[in-house]
Amino acid sequence: MKNTRNNTVLLAVLAVVLAVLPWALGGLFENGNSWLRAVDFALLYIMLALGLNIVVGYAGLLDLGYIAFYAVGAYLFAILNSPHLQAVLPAWLSHPPFLVMMVMAAVVAGIFGVLLGSPTLKLRGDYLAIVTLGFGEIVRIFMNNLDRPINITNGPQGINNIDPVQIAGYDFGRPIEFLGLTFEKIHLYYYLILAFCALIIFVSIRLQNSRIGRAWVAIREDEIAANAMGINTRNVKLLAFAMGASFGGVSGALFASFQGFVSPESFVLMESVMVLCMVVLGGMGNIPGVILGAIIVSITPELLRDIINPLQMAIAGKKVVDPENLRMLIFGLAMIIIMLVRPEGLWPSKRRRAELHPKTKGIALQEKDSLQDAERNHD
Repeated sequence: MKNTRNNTVLLAVLAVVLAVLPWALGGLFENGNSWLRAVDFALLYIMLALGLNIVVGYAGLLDLGYIAFYAVGAYLFAILNSPHLQAVLPAWLSHPPFLVMMVMAAVVAGIFGVLLGSPTLKLRGDYLAIVTLGFGEIVRIFMNNLDRPINITNGPQGINNIDPVQIAGYDFGRPIEFLGLTFEKIHLYYYLILAFCALIIFVSIRLQNSRIGRAWVAIREDEIAANAMGINTRNVKLLAFAMGASFGGVSGALFASFQGFVSPESFVLMESVMVLCMVVLGGMGNIPGVILGAIIVSITPELLRDIINPLQMAIAGKKVVDPENLRMLIFGLAMIIIMLVRPEGLWPSKRRRAELHPKTKGIALQEKDSLQDAERNHD
């Protein structure tokens, strides 16, 4: 009862903090809108990381092409909600309602997840990583070249003039006044993305504690044993790919609407690697850890950008080193150090912590001695 009350209070405080965060950033920083934009992208990365956590953290399937599902959701939203193909699209498919559009993005991305999973069911480890990497690159190359003979994606130029979200008659592309406050576009999208992020966190928690979630963990630990226990490993693995991909599709649709523009350059291999780093750094299989990893990996480069540039100007009076390269160098070194010190992640699950860090060496030695005694008695 006490733990439940403490959790309720903690959630209430967190909800208040998140509700006032846009205004707090505006009051604390001169460029508050830039920081709020970084927070918006951090929320998108949280959704992506939670989707990849299903595939990598729960089911143990290494996916290096996850950003492809992000691209599918983004391009689907862009094609249906921009002037690009309005002349050839049927009326019922043009500018669908926002919630219908989000469901479509999740379903279509989920279908692509099944298409990726079907031919890779017998692959694991490095082989699976290579195949998924190739899938991600194939999707990006398709997006880059589907401008002929029929111009579907507009090639490397991308699709612009994407319509903003419209809910209940409110246009998120324009300021909205409510309770005496003026909500700019960046504020409106913050609350919208936050709402979908909370929904995905809720679904992830329910999946983790469900029969399906336990089946994913069983496959990760020992697929042969899971199959022997009656788990349909084929369907369960396909479901992992589909669920993870659907999260990526929803995040991609929100990204396209928020940016108002999409191009293949937003879905390169490095993005997949960054999302995987979020999952591994935070703690695979642990939802709070994955959220922490996504926040750190997405926000830290922005913090370093504001530190490196003024520091170089103060010391040398000019930019001696390219800030972008130096920023990524520092970030990469920090990632290496963290992985050496805490290979299980910053906030691992109890199972993974127990696997990598036994409580004491004495316990392990006692277990070994007991096993040896049992073998002698048996002989």
